[in-house]
Amino acid sequence: MRTIFCHVEEHSMDLALQSLLPRIIDNRAKWKIINHGSKSQLLKNISQRLEGYKDMARTKDLGILILVDRDREDCHELKEKLERMASNKGLATKKRPDYHGHFLVVNRVVVEELEAWFFGDIDAVRKGYPRIPATFGNNKKYQDPDAIRGGTWEALHREMKKAGYFKDHFPKHDVARNISANMVPSNNISSSFQAFKSGLEALLALPPIVEMA
Repeated sequence: MRTIFCHVEEHSMDLALQSLLPRIIDNRAKWKIINHGSKSQLLKNISQRLEGYKDMARTKDLGILILVDRDREDCHELKEKLERMASNKGLATKKRPDYHGHFLVVNRVVVEELEAWFFGDIDAVRKGYPRIPATFGNNKKYQDPDAIRGGTWEALHREMKKAGYFKDHFPKHDVARNISANMVPSNNISSSFQAFKSGLEALLALPPIVEMA
C-alpha cells in the first residue's frame, strides 16, 4: 500500500491533518506527518529528505506532500523554490511530471496560513466554538478566506474574543484541534485548502511507480 509523507512546518497544521487525512484518504493509503517545527527548518531540511525519498522510491510505493504557509512571501516564488528543490534531487512533481505523467512530489502553499482553511468552513468554526454567532459567515471581509487582510489567525482571534473566547491569548493548537475535528473537506471554500486536497487526491490516484532493482 502507498504511504503519503506529509511535511508541515508547525504543530497546528500537524494537529489539523491528524483530523483531516483519515477523512480524505480513508483506507486508500497509509500516511505519516513530519513536523519540522518551523518554516525555516522545513526549508532547510527538505532537500535532504527528498534525497532519501529518491532512494526509497526504488522499492517503496510512496508520495510526498509538502505544505508551507505563504505568510508574507510571494506565493509563486515560494512554490518555485520548493519545485527547484525537488528538481535538483531528480524528483518529478505534479507541476513538472516526468514524460509518463508520473510524479512523487506535490508542493502546496497555504495562503496565508492554516487559519484561512478554518474561515473556509464556518460551520466547523461554530461547531467548535458555538458562542460565535451564525452571522459570522456573512461578513464580506471573510467571503474569500485566502484574501483576508491583516493576518488570518489575528482575524479569527478577534471574532473569538467578541464571542467571549480567549480574551488574552490565542491557543493555536487547541483551536486547530477543535475546528479541524468538525471540518467537511468537500465543503471548504478556501482555494488553498482545495488545492491541498486536489494535490493529495492526485497522489492517491497515481498508479504504482515503484522501480524495483
